[in-house]
Amino acid sequence: MISRIDLRGDALPKGGALRDLLPRAEFDVEAALEKVRPICEAVHHRGDAALIDYAEKFDGVVLDRVRVPAAALTRALEELDPAVRAALEESIRRARIVHREQRRQQHTTQVVPGGTVTEKWVPVQRVGLYAPGGRSVYPSSVIMNAVPAQEAGVESIALASPPQKEHGGLPHPTILAACALLGVDEVYAAGGAQAVAMFAYGTESCAPANMVTGPGNIWVAAAKRYFTGRIGIDTEAGPTEIAVLADDTADPAHIAADLISQAEHDPLAAAVLVTDSPDLAEAVEKELEPQVAATKHVEDRILPALRGKQSAIVLVDGLDEGLRVVDAYGAEHLEIQTADATAVAQRVRNAGAIFVGPWAPVSLGDYCAGSNHVLPTGGCACHSSGLSVQSFLRGIHIVDYTRDALAEVAHHVVTLAEAEDLPAHGAAIKARFEWKVPPR
Repeated sequence: MISRIDLRGDALPKGGALRDLLPRAEFDVEAALEKVRPICEAVHHRGDAALIDYAEKFDGVVLDRVRVPAAALTRALEELDPAVRAALEESIRRARIVHREQRRQQHTTQVVPGGTVTEKWVPVQRVGLYAPGGRSVYPSSVIMNAVPAQEAGVESIALASPPQKEHGGLPHPTILAACALLGVDEVYAAGGAQAVAMFAYGTESCAPANMVTGPGNIWVAAAKRYFTGRIGIDTEAGPTEIAVLADDTADPAHIAADLISQAEHDPLAAAVLVTDSPDLAEAVEKELEPQVAATKHVEDRILPALRGKQSAIVLVDGLDEGLRVVDAYGAEHLEIQTADATAVAQRVRNAGAIFVGPWAPVSLGDYCAGSNHVLPTGGCACHSSGLSVQSFLRGIHIVDYTRDALAEVAHHVVTLAEAEDLPAHGAAIKARFEWKVPPR
């Protein structure tokens, strides 16, 4: 059901070669880029009319407008299952607790008497959020995108989610209900690359945004790449990933369940176990069989994901080697199921989010841990972070110097300007003084 990679002994390479040996889904954003280009430009030139045409072509629905009426949001919340509403409210509450603590304060540093640099943090003015609507419905993604934007102080927040034929051309009602709970009242029935283009260029009904965030399929990722530079993005999200670093203290039933939990997202989802225990590897394989048989989405998602080249059990000699492997892999979600898991987690350098011990499964982080589940994929955790309040803030330096403070350092500025053959830079300093003897 799942392949093995044996990296024991001399099979564990040094340096960057290790990353190339690890399982990874094929996700060719560059190839998709040329296919989304005409879609994006159609939205640029035809606006809402293009969005309506693509809704019919890709989603099989005929829309008379793209913006979701306010009454539909109200109705979705009124008709929401009370248990689902309570769960969403708790998820929102916990996410706010965590993200509110991420706010950054303005700070002023006195460099010299009379010379200060202040760093102030300013939220982007308008963001477009994307909530997927393909194989599953993700109201949790609405929360994970909206809460940090709100806590950052973003003035204008809009959300797009694909129109659903079975819901009269509106996004899924649970998506709409989540928007209503969060106070996000600007919602559009638009999916895929065309939704990203709507936010990037603006249309008759939707003002352009400064930034677009949220997970999506390869067409969404390609559109984000297409617009990088025009708008800010969070990440080009690829298929979801879980890696588990485990030793012989781990419960194989827990590990099997956690691998399956991510495999059910998508046939390209990655499930990776890294262990120094052959017995645990054997036990997890045995656990997968009955657990997979007992769940849903087996043939269309779970089995293709577990059997795919992106999933594997990786055998290593010990914990140190296991840490090398998970750092090279840079998983979106990394579980630590070892003795002294808290200490081991502190040694990890590359992961989108780390889940410590047997009572912090990835599913908790997906919904109610308070952490954010919009995380870097495809090994990007080695250089990128998950979505946070910081994602929606810009740091701006304010430089404030008196005449005396500038005079003290003027000769250094002139010297460096001339060393770089930029004499006008130095002249801008000299113009402020009687430049006979360099002021000191």
